[in-house]
Amino acid sequence: MLIDQYYTARDGRISFTREQGSNFAKQVADDFNPIHDVDARRFCIPGDLLFAIVLKQYGLSRHMEFGFTGMVIEGIELELPEAAEVLSINDVAGKQYLTIRRSGANTRDAALIDALTRSYVEFSGHTFPHILVPLLASENVMINPERPVVMYESMSIDLDTLDIAKPTLEVDHNEVVINGKRGEAHLAFNLVEAGEVVGRGKKRMILSGLREYEKQAMDDIVVNLNQRKQDFRPH
Repeated sequence: MLIDQYYTARDGRISFTREQGSNFAKQVADDFNPIHDVDARRFCIPGDLLFAIVLKQYGLSRHMEFGFTGMVIEGIELELPEAAEVLSINDVAGKQYLTIRRSGANTRDAALIDALTRSYVEFSGHTFPHILVPLLASENVMINPERPVVMYESMSIDLDTLDIAKPTLEVDHNEVVINGKRGEAHLAFNLVEAGEVVGRGKKRMILSGLREYEKQAMDDIVVNLNQRKQDFRPH
């Protein structure tokens, strides 16, 4: 998976255009969250693109934790520090956007990194509606169709071994914690190869603007999302 086209690298710094972030979301992650639309009023670069760049830059470690502490928008220059167990990705003014903790064996195997990145990004991009809609419905809430806000907060991966080739991701269990109009979704997954679990991971997302569940309104959101996907793809 060639990700170079989705960001600009220069002198140890990376930056993004709206088009690069939006194209990655739609072309690679199949993620049509409106926050990644080129013309979105509140636009942000997909967290999964940052994840992909980190793996390319620093390799894959058996244990990795990512904390998303700020919304990256177009034009912001992020500095890539020297490799270390604890990394802070900041802009040129020192504002932090991403933290990474990593430990254990590390590999620069490009084929493995590509395979795991692709599997994770495709899995992550389908969080909505496939996972979140039924999860929220079980609590009788839904996102606001006028202003859906679903934000990446953190994720972690623990691998039993790096002696793998093409791991895939499978849902383990999910839960959501609701507090009024806000909520947290906790998504747990397994990394599987040749039918064996070779690792585990967790993803946490922040939800805001929640409202009482309305089946027709939620169905309309999903129909609209699927239509946006259909319109985007070449005919």
